[in-house]
Amino acid sequence: MNNAPTQITLEEWDERYEQLRRAGLREPGYGGPLGRHVGDGDRRLLKLRYDNSVASLRLWNFLLTEEDRLHNARAEGKRIVGTMKDLGTVPVMAYSLDNVVAFYPDGAWWIPCVMELSAGLLETADSLGIDESFCPVRAMLGAFVTGAHFPIPDQLVCSVGATCDDFSAIAQRLNGLGYPILWWEIPHRRHPEPNEAAVRLPGGFCAPKRQVEFVKSELERVRAALEGLAGQRLDDKKLSAGIQKANEVRSYLAELRQVTFTAKVCPLPALEMLIAEMLAIHFCSDREETISVLKELIDEVKTRVQAGRGVLGADAARIFWVNPVADLQVMNLLEDCGGRICGTEYLFSHALDTIPEDLPPAEALARMALADPMVGSSVDRAERICADIRRFGSEAVLISRIPGASHCALEGEVIAEVVQSRLKVPVLEIEVPPVTDSIRPTLGTRLEALIETVKERRKR
Repeated sequence: MNNAPTQITLEEWDERYEQLRRAGLREPGYGGPLGRHVGDGDRRLLKLRYDNSVASLRLWNFLLTEEDRLHNARAEGKRIVGTMKDLGTVPVMAYSLDNVVAFYPDGAWWIPCVMELSAGLLETADSLGIDESFCPVRAMLGAFVTGAHFPIPDQLVCSVGATCDDFSAIAQRLNGLGYPILWWEIPHRRHPEPNEAAVRLPGGFCAPKRQVEFVKSELERVRAALEGLAGQRLDDKKLSAGIQKANEVRSYLAELRQVTFTAKVCPLPALEMLIAEMLAIHFCSDREETISVLKELIDEVKTRVQAGRGVLGADAARIFWVNPVADLQVMNLLEDCGGRICGTEYLFSHALDTIPEDLPPAEALARMALADPMVGSSVDRAERICADIRRFGSEAVLISRIPGASHCALEGEVIAEVVQSRLKVPVLEIEVPPVTDSIRPTLGTRLEALIETVKERRKR
């Protein structure tokens, strides 16, 4: 059996799976061939290319069985919380309780891609007055109305204030449809005034102390609601333990990113790295298994790096990617064009930062929530991107604009200007719809031009 690192098709993975199984493959209960997920309607899987490691097989199966875990949790009597828009804050609180499971209904925005528009979720959103002028996360409306993609949560919690206007409008429409939401407010993070008490946030930003105190009071309301839902207290001891577990996940992700992005030869493809990073947001509905999945990925990556082996050529252009893509296939396309991912900012960098453990837990979470790159200025976000570009040695920046998303209207231009002025590296902004088949040649041409620019700059 050829175990050299490479990328393979779904059909090739199923053949490889049978070889591995005959050779004594040991896998978790949710394991099995990747091809079985196509039967659930996930047709986009047929057009993707995958890393061929056992660790990546486990990662994909973990991702694609989350709905099963949520239904199992309900069958076991656990309470399900839909945590919306804060991307990494409330799940830490929810998983601090032993009978609560949290997930992000927001993730429905990838269903039109994975099911290649066959689920009709965008059409349902259209019928509810949320048309294509809104972000693809509008697919979440269709997922709630059809009830076909996840169990309806026992409690919905959504952050508002300094958040995406599109999402706020979509969530309000959902509330109006009879799905009550507990709203909590996150203010726009501002720079402290002269002589104003200030607090250092995870990730390096600063905020006025009074903003931290306000967010803490909002999270205390969320804590009370979770206690009522769970029928048990969420005291500081439990919350601190939950923070420690979340930090364990974040520490493994930090190690995986550092080793992968700085390796001379790319040891893990962009698509698998994107999925791995997404695990930090709500642990794919199983915090302990998330840790096990990440550990196995780290072991695989370290083995490859030590052997000097990878999945792409050593001359691949080192690209920093900003914003998650609506169509996962574009990550493959970048690598087809000669690039590799060496640094990312997928809108939730605060969910990768270590949460302070030397503070009262509610204050620590408030600081982490205010570190969200989306609740501050685009200039702040760009400065953090610049710091990561320096850390990972990225040679260019690719900004994937999300169609209809209000926060994408101008921020890409701001980020590009800051990056170019600070670091003098090329920047490309593209728009990625949920299915890119019709524009793939055009996207490919633009990506090839960026990568050619990187390689020409190396000659100087």
